[in-house]
Amino acid sequence: MKAVVYKGPFEVAVEDVENPTIQHPNDVIVRVTSTAICGSDLHMYEGRTAAEPGITFGHENMGIIAEVGPGVTSLKEGDRVVMPFNVACGFCTNCVEGFTGYCLTVNPGFPGGAYGYVAMGPWKGGQAEYLRVPYADFNCLKLPAGSEHEKDFVLLADIFPTGYHGCELAQVRPGDSVTVYGAGPVGLMAAYSALLRGARKVFVVDRVAERLQKAQEIGAVPINFAEGDPVEQIHDQTEGIGTDKGIDAVGYQASAGGGTDREEPATVLNSLIRTVRATGMLGIPGLYVPSDPGAPDEQSKQGMLMVAVGKLFEKGLKLGTGQCNVKRYNRQLRDMIIEGRAKPSFVVSHELPLDQAPSAYDKFDKRIEGYTKVVLHP
Repeated sequence: MKAVVYKGPFEVAVEDVENPTIQHPNDVIVRVTSTAICGSDLHMYEGRTAAEPGITFGHENMGIIAEVGPGVTSLKEGDRVVMPFNVACGFCTNCVEGFTGYCLTVNPGFPGGAYGYVAMGPWKGGQAEYLRVPYADFNCLKLPAGSEHEKDFVLLADIFPTGYHGCELAQVRPGDSVTVYGAGPVGLMAAYSALLRGARKVFVVDRVAERLQKAQEIGAVPINFAEGDPVEQIHDQTEGIGTDKGIDAVGYQASAGGGTDREEPATVLNSLIRTVRATGMLGIPGLYVPSDPGAPDEQSKQGMLMVAVGKLFEKGLKLGTGQCNVKRYNRQLRDMIIEGRAKPSFVVSHELPLDQAPSAYDKFDKRIEGYTKVVLHP
């Protein structure tokens, strides 16, 4: 089958690889119909992780079940399904408590597994024609048959639940004001989710015009940090108080701003601490890593960031962090899509065949030609 394979920094290729097979009675094989490129994939693509050449990328996957293991009870061939990016067993302590992003079974020695991602276990990615799904009764979310809502449903694998998770971490409630740093796909989903949850005002901070335009289209207030300190811009619009809640949808590859592309890994965290009012809440779904070979300084290379803990304490701020436990949210979000209450596919800028993946990675990484979210169709 064809699959997107990591070759080295800034290089992927579509190559022939072995078809997946049933390896356990609880496996299914899914014929992939849609698979998305995630901003998290770019960390590997850019050589900013310990990823070795040969990884098959792709953790945002959906499709049609082509083969079913003998131990699977709730699924059958022909079912249309979407899979959380978390690979989870469903029976370990963390899974039972709902923390499927931190499964203790699927990646021995490390809490959590994912398809096609460095250090997240042996699971092949789904930017391919077929995907093996383990513990399939637990990991597959069934969808209505047909092709309706394809672009919406594929976002249930990661970015829609992850954006919603950012709001859950920040405890966004009806009537809250919210600041979201980052207008990439997850940031837009966080802003959208905040509005779905009843936030009265949502600011979105970025500097890419196309992204800020999308934020404005969903009813958020765009803040261009290239035009001045975003904290001051937001304080000017909140009577100097700041917002009730804040969400970091950027992570460790944050730009320092000020007309430069220089990275400053802690800048969003510190900006949030300044932005959110005293006793407010921060949600941090943006990715931070324990080591970063491309970091701008030695401390950051070891995952040690200069964060204003004193100001955090002084303001009595609370925070929640960590990757999304997709199964906490994907069923209700699926049903909101089906009922017409949510349409997250507004973030999708391009739908392309799988063989155009190398060009799509290049353009998405460079943020050019309106590339905000790419869905590939094998």
